Amino acid sequence: MGLATLRTLLLPCAVVLLSAPQLAAARGSTATSSTASGTSTVSTPATPAARPADVASMDAIMKAVYDVISGPAGQPRDWDRLRSLFVPGARLIPAHTGKDGVTMTRVLSVEDYIRLGEPIVRKEGFFEREVHHTVDRFGNIAQVFDTYESRHAATDAKPFQRGINSFQLLFDGHRWWIVTIYWQAERPDLPIPKRYGG
Repeated sequence: MGLATLRTLLLPCAVVLLSAPQLAAARGSTATSSTASGTSTVSTPATPAARPADVASMDAIMKAVYDVISGPAGQPRDWDRLRSLFVPGARLIPAHTGKDGVTMTRVLSVEDYIRLGEPIVRKEGFFEREVHHTVDRFGNIAQVFDTYESRHAATDAKPFQRGINSFQLLFDGHRWWIVTIYWQAERPDLPIPKRYGG
């Protein structure tokens, strides 16, 4: 999820689940956080209405993410389309192992991801697509291990990066939502297993 350079730059879940009517009617959200001086409230932009086809199925919502973030250098991305896919308070979490062998994460909001990713996607071509996925579902929640390949141009024969996006999804009875995307890139010492399309 995101650019290889963005992954590197961003590296050094608890989400409040709303009821289905609240999710369906989401027009804005607030997040509270504790500080040394007390509790502060931060407003986030309203959740735009989603394209019905984008949220009709698990496959559709994941494809929509890849569609939004992919494109040639200089092409503006439809960030409102991206926003429309996520529950209020959703998180994007890259995991990265440093040269010291320590693996760390950085927890991003959707707005953090857009703010950090926008200048990079304007400068560099980037195309990401799914090559394999496995699904575990119970009732209205699902976990999808989605193996991706990243290229600088859609026509590049070989990807410059592969990895696994772990999507946590919610079906509210009417549409699908992304709760979290948690990902890690493949490394020479961490190849993608065959059961995940490696």
